[in-house]
Amino acid sequence: MSGPILIFDSGVGGLSVAHALRQHYPTAALCYACDNAWLPYGLRDDVTLAKRIVMVCQAAVQACDASVLVVACNTASTLALEGLRNALTIPVIGTVPAIKPAALISTSRHIGLLATTATVNRPYTQTLIDSFASDCVVTKIAADALVTEAEAWLAGVPLNAPRIQQALAPLWQATEQHPALDTVVLGCTHFPLLQPLLNTLAPTPLAWVDSGDAIARRVGQVAATLLSNTHDGRCFTTAPALALIDGLAHYGFGAPQPLILPSTG
Repeated sequence: MSGPILIFDSGVGGLSVAHALRQHYPTAALCYACDNAWLPYGLRDDVTLAKRIVMVCQAAVQACDASVLVVACNTASTLALEGLRNALTIPVIGTVPAIKPAALISTSRHIGLLATTATVNRPYTQTLIDSFASDCVVTKIAADALVTEAEAWLAGVPLNAPRIQQALAPLWQATEQHPALDTVVLGCTHFPLLQPLLNTLAPTPLAWVDSGDAIARRVGQVAATLLSNTHDGRCFTTAPALALIDGLAHYGFGAPQPLILPSTG
C-alpha cells in the first residue's frame, strides 16, 4: 500500500479526525472527501443514503488512489461499513461514539452523549451504552444545531453563541444533578471542532471524549507503511465549497476539487 489515507464525511466534521491523524502521524499522506451536496445526512432515508455513501467513497478512493478509507461519520459508519468493505479492496475504518473510553474515565459514573438526533436514536448507540457503560447514568442529548454551527464556522461565519447555549442547556443541567455529569462524549465528528468554545461555555470543568485518537491508533495498525509519505493534502467535494477554502487550509488541505460521480440516470 502506498497511497494516502482518505478521510470521508458528509461535511467538515471529519477534519477533527484529520487533526487527530496529523497529531499522531505528522508526515502521513492525507486526502479528504465530503459529500456536501447531500449534507445533512440525517434528512435521507437509510437505503438511499447507504447506496450514496458507497458510490461517493468509491469515486473518492479512485480519485486519490487511497490505500485506507476512514469513514469519519457515525451515520455513514452505521449504514454503509459493510457495503463499503464489500465494494472496496482497501481497509475501511469506521467511527462510533466513544462510549467505552468515556465510561473508563468518568469518576461520577454520569456521562453525557452529545450527538445528532440520528446517532442518539439509533439502536447501535444503545448497544454501546449497554455493553460499555451499563453502570453509568448516560444523558443523551441531540444537538444538531452544533453541526450547522461547525459548518458555518469553517466557512468563516461567526459562531452563534446563544444558539449553541440553547442546544447545550440540557447538558449543563445534567452537571447539577446527583451524581453530577463529569464526562461528555462528542458523538459527532463535527463537535470536536467546537471544543475550545465548549470548554469556555461549560459551567464546570468537564472531560470531553471523541473518537479521533481511537481512529488514529487503528489507522496505525493497518497503514504503517503510509505514515512517512508526505504530500500536500487534497480535498474533494461533491458540491462547490469555495467558502471552505480557508478552513480546509487550516487543517492542511488545499482548495477543494470537484469529485466526479458516476451518472445514476
